[in-house]
Formats: sequence, structure tokens, C-alpha cells
Amino acid sequence: MSFEIIASAAGYIQFTDLGVGPVALDLGFFQIRWYSLGYLAGILLGYWLLLKLLARPGAPMSREHADDMILYATLGIILGGRIGYILFYQPSILQNPLDIFKLWEGGMSLHGGTLGTIFAIWLLARKHKLSFLRVCDYIACTIPFGLFLVRLANFVNDELWGRVTDVPWAIVFPNGGDLPRHPSQLYEAALEGLVMAAILWPLFWKTQARYKPGFLFGMAAVIYGVARFTVEFFREPDQQLQWLVEASGLSMGQWLTIPMILIGLFLVFTAGARRQRVEPFAGSNSVA
Repeated sequence: MSFEIIASAAGYIQFTDLGVGPVALDLGFFQIRWYSLGYLAGILLGYWLLLKLLARPGAPMSREHADDMILYATLGIILGGRIGYILFYQPSILQNPLDIFKLWEGGMSLHGGTLGTIFAIWLLARKHKLSFLRVCDYIACTIPFGLFLVRLANFVNDELWGRVTDVPWAIVFPNGGDLPRHPSQLYEAALEGLVMAAILWPLFWKTQARYKPGFLFGMAAVIYGVARFTVEFFREPDQQLQWLVEASGLSMGQWLTIPMILIGLFLVFTAGARRQRVEPFAGSNSVA
């Protein structure tokens, strides 16, 4: 880091001047945090959109299945996200088992949450004899809400900030020291949330991509993977995993993202061969 950046840090955007913080509502005896609201709003908006998607001909499941899915997916996101964070990023939490339950302090892994959600979908599909990949396609179209809102929550939570930089929009985060940093949480909100939605939603509504099992699911994996891999170059690596960056040149987030991209590409390029006649749970028409 250069002396010039240190000397001019006061001239950059100060996080404390933005009027935001981790607590959305403080009742004294109880606090509601933006982090929790981000997850809750993402799940509810995703459920709302899922019902809209299921109203189209050729849906892979019924409204009743969707009602079950919100419970399955919520548990998958929370349990998978927390377990993934502990295993991939902070195994030291296991030394104080009660800290495992402190979700309001942050500490969720998107990769873990993804695996947890996929496992939840598999359980639901197996129980009701649904097409696993087609259900995944529909769920994939709902995840931009959650990704966008949770990344904004990361920002107001003053966590997962970026590397030191001198770009004009750099922000000095209280938990990040006295140096200006990339607001990498906002980069991720834009790429993982807005860009993913801008690609997936037209593919669903304007094309027949939803009739190619695995296509939309694969596209979501590729979009997220490329976005996350790219933003990691601007995001400060976890301190306890700095050794991995020094040893390999890539962060833990990037290493975990590589298989996601490869699997996503495989699903996209092989989706056409899996297309078959679709008998709908919703709507009135079969789709060849």
C-alpha cells in the first residue's frame, strides 16, 4: 500500500457518513438486523416469483410442492450456509459450540448454502418423484433476490469489504482499518443479483430454456461462479486463509467457485440432449 493512499484516506467516502449500520430496528430488548431481513426478504420474494413461474405451462411441480419447498430451501440455506462457513472458512468456531448459532453476527457461506439448497431440492424431488434438474431450474431463477439483498446486508454490516485501493468510489470501513477499500459487497450485489436476473429471467420468459433440464440451473452456476471469481480479486481475503492466497494465488472463494463453473458449463452444454416431452403440474399444455 502506498503512502499516498494512507495520507489521503480522509478524502474518500467514510462508511460512518452513510448513515447505515447492521441494525434495522432496535427495540432495546430486541434488535432486528438487516442481515436477517436480507435472508428473510430474499426467501419470500423468491417464493413469490416461484409461484409466478409455476403458472406457466410445463411447470415441474405444483403449488403444494412450492409450499413445501420454501421450508426445505430455508433449512438448506441456513444450515448449509452456516456449516459451509465453519468448514471452509472458520473451523475455529467449533472451539466455542455456542458461537455456531450466532447467525446474526454474519458468517454464512454462499457455497455452503448452495449445497444445502441443492440437497433440500433433491429430498423434495425424491419424496414427490419430481424432476430434480427441472426443479433446480425454477429455483435458480429465484435466487437473484437473495443474492442481491444479502450482499447489501454484508455492506451495511461492515463486513466482506474489498482490498485497499485508490479508486474514487473507495470507502473507508471502520472494521477495515483507516484505509480506503473497494466496496466489493456492492460489486457482488450488482453481478450476482442484478446481472444474474437480467440474464436468467429473459431466458425463462422469452425462450424455451426452461424445457431443457439443467440449462437455467447451469447458467446460474456459471454466472455466479464467474462473478464471484472476478470479484475475489477486489475482495479482501479472509485473514485466517491468507496463507492460501499466498501459496496458490487464489482465495478460498475462488477455489470453491471453480467446480461450480465447470459443473454449470456441463449442464448448459448438455441440456439440449435432456429435453423431453413435459407433462405439466400447472398450466394446461404439454410441451414437446
